[in-house]
Amino acid sequence: MARIRRERPVLLAAILSALAALAAGMNKWVVLVLLLVMILTALFNEAPVIEAEPAPPVEIKPEAPPSRLPEVSATLSGLDFPVMLLSDDASVLFQNRAAEKAFGEVALGAHISARMRSPGVLDMVRETIATNAPNQIEHSERLPSERVYIVRSAPIEFAADDGPHERYFILSFRDISEVRRIDRMRSDFVANASHELRTPLASLRGFIETIQGPAKNDLKAQARFLNIMLDQATRMSRLVDDLLSLSRLELKSHIAPDEKIDLVPLLGHVRDALVPLARDVGVDINLHLPDGKVEVLGDRDELVQVFENLMENACKYGQEGEIVDVWLKNGTGQPVEVSIVDKGPGIPAEHVPRLTERFYRVSIEDSRSKKGTGLGLAIVKHILTRHRARLIVKSEVGKGTDFTVRF
Repeated sequence: MARIRRERPVLLAAILSALAALAAGMNKWVVLVLLLVMILTALFNEAPVIEAEPAPPVEIKPEAPPSRLPEVSATLSGLDFPVMLLSDDASVLFQNRAAEKAFGEVALGAHISARMRSPGVLDMVRETIATNAPNQIEHSERLPSERVYIVRSAPIEFAADDGPHERYFILSFRDISEVRRIDRMRSDFVANASHELRTPLASLRGFIETIQGPAKNDLKAQARFLNIMLDQATRMSRLVDDLLSLSRLELKSHIAPDEKIDLVPLLGHVRDALVPLARDVGVDINLHLPDGKVEVLGDRDELVQVFENLMENACKYGQEGEIVDVWLKNGTGQPVEVSIVDKGPGIPAEHVPRLTERFYRVSIEDSRSKKGTGLGLAIVKHILTRHRARLIVKSEVGKGTDFTVRF
């Protein structure tokens, strides 16, 4: 049937030819034979198969594997410390955002020396490229602020069986500035604490030896020496207590207090406790308090320690002014502030930023004569840090000092 449908035009032409022949008077048997021959030829004759020449094979060239640089760069961009990616000739191929923030933006393709001028870092990079081995050094940046980094250079390689060999170098910077600062503070703290304890211990030892020896039978000398020894022992006791207070405060510095404290009665309590001391040094403590409550979140004992320390310092070191004013301010929409103001000799400007350092003294002799340990303002700073408060110091030589606690 498929062949009949395909040969339909030929069959139709054969039938029409046969009918025309019969109409012309040809013998009907001859016409029938010819028609059958034509039909059979049309139905059973196979069309010649023309074999097409095979097309020449197309040579498919293997695609070159893509570079790993985008993948490496995307990975390094997620790191939170400065990282640079270098080529075999120490050109910068990539730097993450932390590196841009720390060292400034470097034009991609530029040599690392365009940004890092440190001979130590450049020599380390050259050595790593030459030996294909990791290296690291300690590097300090002076500007815009002093920072200390452990700089490490290391190679990374990609060797594929069907691709090119790729080699890059990672230059990473680990900031150890805080670690160095803490180490320095710890060293200074141990040295200062040892020095502070050595003096009274030497005094005690000397007086004990004197009492046991030359003053063995001198009751008046013994009485005088015992009073001095008591003072030295008391000084060491205060120093140990302050050291323990600092240690306790550091342990809980991350825990903010959540108790509501009314500062009005608290400041009154502190003033009353310091009245004997103020009378001894000839100073009047004047409170300037608003009406009603002034509440802040805090720890009562720690806040008492803060204001006792500040008022006591104002009485001792500002006694020349004879007056210490304590102001409690609570303006609408403004933070709560407590200011302790004296009219004493003031503090030179170069000393103000360092007042809260441990064992820092503007005048060592003056501080020791007033039985200070050098830790009071350090304790104040730690307490206020825990209370999420600030200590603001303003001072002018010859006019006095203003210590303000802002909550």
